[in-house]
Amino acid sequence: MRYLNKIAITACLLAAGLSVEAGNPQRAGSAGAPELLINPWARASGWGGVNIAGVTGVEATFINIAGIASTEGTEVTFSNTQWLVGGNINVNAAGFNQAVGSNGVLSANFVSFDYGSWERTTVDNPDGGIGEISPSTAIIGLGYAQRFIKSIRGGVNLKIYTTSMVDMTVTSASVDAGVQYVTGKREQVKFGITLRNIGPAARYDGEGQSITLVVPNGGYAQEYNERSESFELPTTLSIGGSYDFEFEEQRLTVAGAFQSNSFEKDLYTAGVEYSFKELLSLRAGYSFWDNRDYEVTTTVFTGFSAGVSLDLAMSKNNDNKFGLDYSYRSTSFFDGVHSIGVSISL
Repeated sequence: MRYLNKIAITACLLAAGLSVEAGNPQRAGSAGAPELLINPWARASGWGGVNIAGVTGVEATFINIAGIASTEGTEVTFSNTQWLVGGNINVNAAGFNQAVGSNGVLSANFVSFDYGSWERTTVDNPDGGIGEISPSTAIIGLGYAQRFIKSIRGGVNLKIYTTSMVDMTVTSASVDAGVQYVTGKREQVKFGITLRNIGPAARYDGEGQSITLVVPNGGYAQEYNERSESFELPTTLSIGGSYDFEFEEQRLTVAGAFQSNSFEKDLYTAGVEYSFKELLSLRAGYSFWDNRDYEVTTTVFTGFSAGVSLDLAMSKNNDNKFGLDYSYRSTSFFDGVHSIGVSISL
């Protein structure tokens, strides 16, 4: 029966992959909340977010929420990302995982985006002098994952997204769901599937939608309110697999992933991670977009990513660790994306 369950689960994952519809490049740019697609974590982004099947820790809140189920105690992670260097955009993220009960894990994470500030201008004040514009975005996530049996993990993540700019704001809610399946004598074979950013359409609201105009021939002014057009969230479906090659105190993981985008071309990613004694880890990945129907480039990313991690034991039995992470994502027109992170596992 156990082997039948494994076969059934693997078949479901493969069937889901075959049923994914092609990307929608003709809809590129029409979705809102693009920040939901930005990976803020240094470790996971070091190989293009390819590890959907085997991701663990706080980084799993973005890649595949099922991965937080591997947390055995407490984990805290902080990360800072210089997004598209030269554009003055900073992304700060903080996450917390806590094991509860025998198989469950609760997670809370917060991501903030700082776009800097610039002079505010209007039709009546084209030269400014009326203050500055300082947009901001925040994403708050609350997740739960559980190890149902030894080989299956599943999780759900609820996210609240909010953006404000001068006198306009938007708030929306979305859900992520994911599953990971592990098999093999040493649990070296992994599969994963995740559906992210599932939620209703949202729209901007606020005083910025009102304008005061003089009524023709009326001799008085009247305020008019305009409704903004609603936008959909950038839903994605990702499927991935990985295999661990173990050589005494060394490990080499090879991973691949496919991402179907509702408002962009489909994305394929391949990556590799080398680890020595689970102390020093080097990783690299390459992503490429499906350009068969639309050959026009719709992203500034060139596809290459790389990263390094150092995990230091804080106790004799290696139960407590302190981690340092760095990643780089290559872009055109900008000086890349740089992320640094620290983590503590207790």
